[in-house]
Order: sequence, then C-alpha cells, then structure tokens
Amino acid sequence: MPNFSGIWNLKEQVQAVGAYRWPGAFPPQRLYSWGEGSSGRLGHNSQTDFSSPVQVGALTTWSQVSAGHTHTAAVTTFGELYAWGDNSPDGRLGDGTTIDRSSPVQIGALTNWYQVSAGEFHTTSVKSDGTLWAWGLNSLGQLGDGTTADKSSPVQIGGLTTWSQVAAGFTFTAAVKSDGTLWAWGRNNHGQVGNNSTIDINSPVQVGALTNWTQVSAGQSHTAAVTTGGELYTWGYNGYGQLGQNISYIINRSSPVQIGALTNWSQISAGEFHTASVKTDGTLWTWGNNANRELGDGTIIKRSSPVQIGGLTTWSQVSAGSRHTAAIKTDGTLWAWGEGASGRLGDGTTVDKSSPVQIGALTNWSQVSAGDQHTTSTTQGSSN
Repeated sequence: MPNFSGIWNLKEQVQAVGAYRWPGAFPPQRLYSWGEGSSGRLGHNSQTDFSSPVQVGALTTWSQVSAGHTHTAAVTTFGELYAWGDNSPDGRLGDGTTIDRSSPVQIGALTNWYQVSAGEFHTTSVKSDGTLWAWGLNSLGQLGDGTTADKSSPVQIGGLTTWSQVAAGFTFTAAVKSDGTLWAWGRNNHGQVGNNSTIDINSPVQVGALTNWTQVSAGQSHTAAVTTGGELYTWGYNGYGQLGQNISYIINRSSPVQIGALTNWSQISAGEFHTASVKTDGTLWTWGNNANRELGDGTIIKRSSPVQIGGLTTWSQVSAGSRHTAAIKTDGTLWAWGEGASGRLGDGTTVDKSSPVQIGALTNWSQVSAGDQHTTSTTQGSSN
C-alpha cells in the first residue's frame, strides 16, 4: 500500500497522481445519492426519498463511496473520511456518538484514509499506511478486534501495515493483504468466513493458503473473491444459488470453491442473496435470487450459475445491493435494475426493472455502490 501522506518520494508522487490523490492533479469528483432517505442515509440533510441522483453537498473531491444498510461512508482524494445516516445504537458512523447524521460528518481529522466499506451495522477501512480499522456493531466479532464490544470510533485491528482492501458484509468482514493472502472474521453460521468451520471468529483468520487474491466482496451471508489469475471463488450461504456453483438446492460451503475453470473474472460484488461480476472482456454476469429482478436478465427466475446479461462487452464495474443492482459502462454511463421501491434505481420512478435501464444522461460516472434501499455514485470530470 503506497503511503499517500506526509513526505512523498518520487515513486509515491507518481502513484498518487495515477490514483487521483495528488493535490491539484485530479478532476472534480462529485458524489450523488438516491433512494430511501430515512435516517439521513442519502446525506442530503433530510430524510426525503429521491428517485433520481441528487448531488451530496458541494465537495468535488470524493474518491470512493460505500453504501451500507442504512448508512454511507466515503473517502476524499485528500484522504479524509466521512460518514452519514443511521448511527444508533452501535456507532457505525465512527464519530464517537450514536446520533444519526443526515449530512456527511468528517470522522476525525486524519488525512490518510484510503478505502472504506460500509456493512449492515459496522464499517471498516484501510488507511494509506496499510493499517486496518473498524467500528460499529461487534456482537458477533465482525470488527475483528478480539472482542464483542461495540465501538463508536475507529479502532485499529492488530498492528499490521499490510492490508490492501477490506469488505464489510452483513455481520462479518473479509480483507486482502498486500501479500495476496485472504482473511475473514465475524459471523460464520453458514461458513461465510471460509475457514472450513461454522464457528464465529472475532479476530482475522486466514482463508486457505492461496497468495494471489486481489479482491473480495462480502454479502449477506456469502463471500466472493477473485484472484490475480482471474479465477472466481465463492463460499458461505447458498439458499438462492448465490454461490453460482450450479446447485439448485441449499448446500452451503465453508471454504472457497472455484466457479468453473475460467480465468477472466475481473471484479466481483456480493449482494444480499445474489452476486454480480464483470469479466476482463467487459461482459456482465449475475446469479442467485431474482425475485425482485435483481439479476437483470429480463426474468424473475433464480439462477444457480452465472448468466450473462445481454451481449455487451462494455461493462466496467458492478455493485450488487440487497434487491437491486447498479453498474457503470466504459463510456461512463450508469445503469440499474431490480426493485425500484423508494426510487433506489434512480430512473425517476419506483417501478421494478428486470433489465438494465440507463440512469440519466451523464457520461462521467466513475464508481457506484448499491446499498439496501439506496444507491450512491461518484462522477469524475467537469460535466455536472
């Protein structure tokens, strides 16, 4: 993990420019949200629902955002951390209180936050120095600090400085280290931790022996991850076929199982009971529950194996929420499908959609995150 704080050497400066984290070297990056507004999760200083994207505040330095169950967290290009939404009674926002916030509130004054992930009732983050932090509900050990006590402010998980990416699920967490190893902890009743057991774990435990993991995603009770070689693995609860292992009945997996033999999986997102992924060829694939049309294949049929969504090869990123899905294409357009209640799709309606529909006309969307009943996304560039 490169150090994007303090005195930067030339290599770190180059990395910072490439990551849009060098002051003055990045274009404006705005943040938008829509869907259910209760508890202030949209960040619009209200609890009003919005069925179309609405800009969050006036900042134009947003780098990455994560929509949780009823709260949202985001980091800026300057390494600042913000959170808003539901904060009671566990302190999942991390501001030292249990008070709901309807507008973004900065968490501390540090400027070395790098990546954040909002789960059901807890939040996790990796700093630019490679340290791992967590806060919020901890009754099942999902924070990973060796206790089951809730934390209303960020606490460091261990003393290592080798964490590169973290994913907060429903009541568990998974993370990847810079050495390519995969770790998980928290609720494990369906084997979602992946350590070949169903015993809850309150500290990080290594998942298998592979050292080529590149990205992990934690859903409701299942986990999905891809390797540097483009292999896809899933494990945990399989009640809706969300593991994609071509099993139409409930067989849970407590260890990673590879999905097919393909080596072109690129990005993965585990939702509530469905999973979505983009391949290196730009194709989009989904599987699992489809009762709310969250797969986007034009049906309401549950799928226990990956099914391609349309024939396009221009998808770049996908995010699976609770009962809806959102994705961005290489042309910068934003698309969504699934349950439309509360306006979470962003197409100006509250109607379910069984196939991808374009959200607005902007062509500079850069990252999207689908939560439970709301969606957040960033844009990059001067177009507004």
